[in-house]
Amino acid sequence: MPTVELDQLTLHYTDTGPDTGRPVVFVHGYAMGGSLWDELATRLAARGLRCLAPTWPLGAHPSPLRPGADPTLPGVAATVAAFLEALDLTDVVLVGNDTGGLVSQLVAVHHGERLGALVLTSCDAFEHFPPAIIKPFILAARTRPTWRAAVKPLALRAVRKRAYGDLAHRDVEPLAAQWVRPALDDPRVAEDLRRLTASAHQETSTAVAARLGEVTVPVLVAWSADDAFFPRGDAHRLVAAMPQAQLRILEGARTFSMIDQPDALADAVADIAVGSPAS
Repeated sequence: MPTVELDQLTLHYTDTGPDTGRPVVFVHGYAMGGSLWDELATRLAARGLRCLAPTWPLGAHPSPLRPGADPTLPGVAATVAAFLEALDLTDVVLVGNDTGGLVSQLVAVHHGERLGALVLTSCDAFEHFPPAIIKPFILAARTRPTWRAAVKPLALRAVRKRAYGDLAHRDVEPLAAQWVRPALDDPRVAEDLRRLTASAHQETSTAVAARLGEVTVPVLVAWSADDAFFPRGDAHRLVAAMPQAQLRILEGARTFSMIDQPDALADAVADIAVGSPAS
C-alpha cells in the first residue's frame, strides 16, 4: 500500500485505476478506514477514473498523528487538502460518507481550490452532529482511563456488531474487525481517536452549513433510502443549500451505500465524475 509523508502523519492509501483518469478521492467516517470504498473504487476504476482511498486520521489510521498535529475534524479536513497538494491532484471529485461527509463539507468550504465536484453520501450535517451513537464515547473521551475502558470492548465481535451492524444491510464485521485494530493495538492511535472524539461539537457542522452556499462546484447528494442514522430531510437541505446540487436516493441501502448498492452508487458517481469536469 502506498504512503505519503505529510506534516500531520504518514498517510496510507490505495490507488486504483489509470493514472491519467480524473481523480476521485474518498473520505470515510469515524473509526473507519479506506477499505470501506474497495468495491466502489474497483467499479469506478473500470470506467477510467483514478480512485484514491486514504485511511484518514479518524481512528483506524495505521500510523499515529505527529506531535502537534490537529486531531479535530477541521484538522482532518486540512489533512485532506494536504494530501491533494502532495499528490498534485486537481479537478478532484471528493466523495464523503458518514463523518467523512462532514469532513468533505469542510474541505469544500475551506480548502476547495483543487475540487471539481463533490459527492455527499449519507452523512453528518446541520444540527445532526455528533450522532447519538457516539455520545457515550464523547463522555468517555474526557479522560484517558475512561477512554481506555470504552475502547477495549471493541475487541469483542458482539460489541462491534452493535457499533457497526446497522450501517449496512450486508455484514460488515470483517471490515469492522480491521478498523478497530489500530486503536486497540497502538496507544498513540487510541489517543488520537480520544482527542478527535472529545472535540466533536455541533458548532462544527452548523458553522460549515452556514457557508455551503459558497460551494459552487457540481454536487451530488446520494442518500440511502434505508438509513438508520442520517435523516433524509438533511439530503434535501443539502441540495437546497448548494447552487449546483442534485439529489439521488439509493434504494436498498443503509449508510454504507458503497457496500449495499455499489453498482448504483458507481453509476451516480460516474455521472458526475465523467459529466462535470471543472475545466
